[in-house]
This record gives sequence, C-alpha cells and structure tokens, in this order.
Amino acid sequence: MGKTYQSIVIDKPAGDVWATVRDFHDVSWANPVLTSCEAVGDKAGDQMGAKRVLNDAFHETLVEISDLNRALRYSIDDGPAPVSKDDLSDYVGALAVHEITEGGGSFVEWSSSWEGRDDAAVEFCHTVYVALLGQLKQALS
Repeated sequence: MGKTYQSIVIDKPAGDVWATVRDFHDVSWANPVLTSCEAVGDKAGDQMGAKRVLNDAFHETLVEISDLNRALRYSIDDGPAPVSKDDLSDYVGALAVHEITEGGGSFVEWSSSWEGRDDAAVEFCHTVYVALLGQLKQALS
C-alpha cells in the first residue's frame, strides 16, 4: 500500500480556505500547477459523484464532501503513469482544512493512499501535493 501526507499552515480563516477549495470543479487557485479542469457529467462540484479531468490527464471522482468538517475525499480513476489504473488501484485523496484556535489561521492537510507498491507514485504524488498546497497558500496571500 502506498501513501503520502502533506500539510501547510495558511494565515487565513479556515472558512475562507475551505470556500476556496470545496468546489471540485474550480481549481482556479491552483494555476500553474493545474492548468485545466473539465467537469464531466451533470453533477455540481459540491455533489458526491462529481467527476472531473485535470490537465487533460487525471480522471477523478468526488466520493465525499463535508462542509461541517471542511473535508473532501476523491478517487483518481485513471491518469498518467505512475498513477494510471494499470499502476495503482483504490486511489483515494483527502483534503481537510482545520481551524487553528491559537492565533488564527488554518492547518491544511492533503493525503492519499492506494493499493500498489510503486515507489515512483509516492514521489510523484508528494511532489504534486506539496506544489498544490504552496499554490493554495500563495493564492490566498
């Protein structure tokens, strides 16, 4: 089983950070890491089952969203190596925004797990999520 974990502190209220990331179909904050997001099907970006294609390569499905917990989970259904359906199975990514009670701000964590033993996927996913968290912080600055 492969997995990654990344986190960052952002000097913005958790509600503001969550409002930025909660719409599965809006990744405008992530440019230039993510340059395109095509909504697939008729589900809104805050509905379980919403599907998207990122950068014309990553096919993802929103499997859980909670405004109360400021968290979402999604699957990668297919993508380029090393995260293609031929390389991995049962890929689940999770994004959560937590309020920092002392001093304010937000603690954001992004993790993923999957079945497969390809070390290249760990490095690939870690690099992407670190870049996305950095871009999120920059977008909210």
